[in-house]
Amino acid sequence: MNQFKEWGYSTQWWRGKRGEYWVMGQMILFITFVLLPVYPFLSREPLSPLWNYSVWGLTGLLGLVSIVLLVGGVLKLGGNLTPLPHPKDDGELVTIGVYSIVRHPIYSGVIFAAIAYSCWRWSLSHAIGAVIFLLFFDQKAKQEESWLKTKFSDYENYQSRVKKLIPWIY
Repeated sequence: MNQFKEWGYSTQWWRGKRGEYWVMGQMILFITFVLLPVYPFLSREPLSPLWNYSVWGLTGLLGLVSIVLLVGGVLKLGGNLTPLPHPKDDGELVTIGVYSIVRHPIYSGVIFAAIAYSCWRWSLSHAIGAVIFLLFFDQKAKQEESWLKTKFSDYENYQSRVKKLIPWIY
């Protein structure tokens, strides 16, 4: 229970004042994604080996981007890390490392991992799941950023310089 308190959960977490419902929704999405059946875009059999190698290369690249964003995000946040979208009371604004190329690298890492998995499995259902992750994390980040703007006076400046979820794009 001390870990939940350290992360910033309130004693009345069921009221969702710090974004506890976002975390529950996220867990439901993760579980659903893992349990999704694989529905292939099309059979890989008629595709040329070059096409298959290209897809595997793309999968590896997306997986690598995912790992860099996830690990870099967790390491740079350090003691500021919390699963809640509400910043910790004693938290500091982190704008270095992967946070200098994307404002929400952990969310981005999950999205890139979902895209990589859908490419690896050639799964339409998982591609749709990746889009749902993107939409979900976009909304969660929107809520988080409203709290970050309130807490950190220079957040809007940071927001204007760095993209939200997809480095250099969005």
